[in-house]
Amino acid sequence: MKPMTEEHLAVLRRHMIEMIAIHADLTSEELGKATLDERVLASMGQVPRHLFVPSSVAPYAYQDMPLPIGFGKTVSQPFMVALMTDLLAPEPHESVLEIGTGLGYQTAILAELAGQVWSVEIIEEFASHAEALLQDLGFSNVAIRVGDGSRGWPEHAPFDKILVSVAAERAPPALLSQLTPAGRLVLPLESEEGQFLTVIDKDAAGQIKTRKLIPVRFSRLETV
Repeated sequence: MKPMTEEHLAVLRRHMIEMIAIHADLTSEELGKATLDERVLASMGQVPRHLFVPSSVAPYAYQDMPLPIGFGKTVSQPFMVALMTDLLAPEPHESVLEIGTGLGYQTAILAELAGQVWSVEIIEEFASHAEALLQDLGFSNVAIRVGDGSRGWPEHAPFDKILVSVAAERAPPALLSQLTPAGRLVLPLESEEGQFLTVIDKDAAGQIKTRKLIPVRFSRLETV
């Protein structure tokens, strides 16, 4: 069989976006809306997901499913990446902190939409791979470091938006403190009923408002 061309891959990305749109419509009651931000979908149409997964699973990169990336971790399904990005609503002038770089797919989507992305990854092999790949793809507005994501990245705080792609029992206090007034934090939070995708907004006075959305399943936040 011949290898897929860029034209083939572009078609598969368009199909992926169509599946994301269907998934969004099916969960519209829980989300409170039936469509996701066109900017988010456009960014996912640009970023080559097949480069952000091991070659053994690259043929499945544009199916709406999580894929293994090593160390017992996965890259989230495209719908979840789109939804979390949509909920975060990054703007071109904003600074975004990401916790859980993985191999950098979500990082690339954020970098397409935000002014600057700071990403923290606890697994050194992931961080070095993601950094090299993002540089090769021309993302100059991303910085990655190895560390405990629960501590954030205080040297570059405050952040307009924070996205956490691993589950925690509660929002890490350091992340809340590094979130600018009127900022937003999106993460999976654990409860007695399981994990739920959660949006936390901080108002101008520093007060916190939490909104729980759909059930999800993420690996847990690792701390050191």
